Amino acid sequence: MDRLIYTALSGMKASMDRQRVIASNMANADTVGFRKELMDHRPVTVEGTPFEARAMQIARVRGADMTSGEVTQTGRSLDIAVQGNVLMAVQAEDGTEAYTRRGDLSISASGILVNGDGNAVLGEGGPITIPPQGIPAIAPDGRVTIADPATPDQPPAEVGRIKLASWAGSDTVKGLDGLFRVDGGGILPTDETATVRTGALEQSNVKTTEVLVEMIAAQRLFQLRTDLIATARDVDESGATLMRLG
Repeated sequence: MDRLIYTALSGMKASMDRQRVIASNMANADTVGFRKELMDHRPVTVEGTPFEARAMQIARVRGADMTSGEVTQTGRSLDIAVQGNVLMAVQAEDGTEAYTRRGDLSISASGILVNGDGNAVLGEGGPITIPPQGIPAIAPDGRVTIADPATPDQPPAEVGRIKLASWAGSDTVKGLDGLFRVDGGGILPTDETATVRTGALEQSNVKTTEVLVEMIAAQRLFQLRTDLIATARDVDESGATLMRLG
C-alpha cells in the first residue's frame, strides 16, 4: 500500500511544481519578449531491493516555447524586436553572457545600453556604451549609431553592434532569471545575417486562455492524486479490519 501512497505523493509534488510554472507564465503574459516556460515530467524508479517497485515523478523547467510573440509598433528609436530564431546577448548579474528576446532598450545613468530587466546589452567587445552627446539609433542589422545634431551633414558614428545569436543546433536552458544560456556552459555564435525590427517590441508568447485551461487541468490532476491517497487509506483500513476479524 505504501507504494501507491509514495507514487501519488510524488505526483502531487510534481503537480505543485507545474502550478508554479503556470502561475509564472500567467504573471508574465504582459512581459516584453517573455517565452512560455515548459515543464519536463520524468518517471524515476528508486533502485535497490525492495524499493524498485516504488516510482517517483520529477518535474522541472527545462526549456521554453520559442514561438514568436506578437510584434507591436512603439515608435521608440531604442525599441527593437528580434527577428527569426535569434536571441540578443546580454550580461547576466553574475557577469556571464546570457540571452533574451526582451528588446525594450534604454540608456542607464552610466551610459550603458540596457534592456527592460536592467541587463547590459552586449556587443563584440562587451557591454555597449552610449556617449552622452548625440542621438542614438539602431539599424536593422543591430548596429548602434550616434548622430550629432550639431553636424547634421555628417554620417552617424557607429558605437557598437548588438550581438545577435542563433540557437539553432545548440541546447539552451532557461534560468530562474528568465535568461537563456547554453546547456553545460559556453556561448552562442553570432549570426551575421540576423536582423531586428526597430521601433517595435515583441510581446510575450503566453496565451492567457491556454494557460487558464492548463491551470484547471493541473488542479484536477492534483485532486485526483489526493483522492488516490484517500483510497489507499480506506483500503488499508479495510484490510486491517479483515485481519482483526480473522
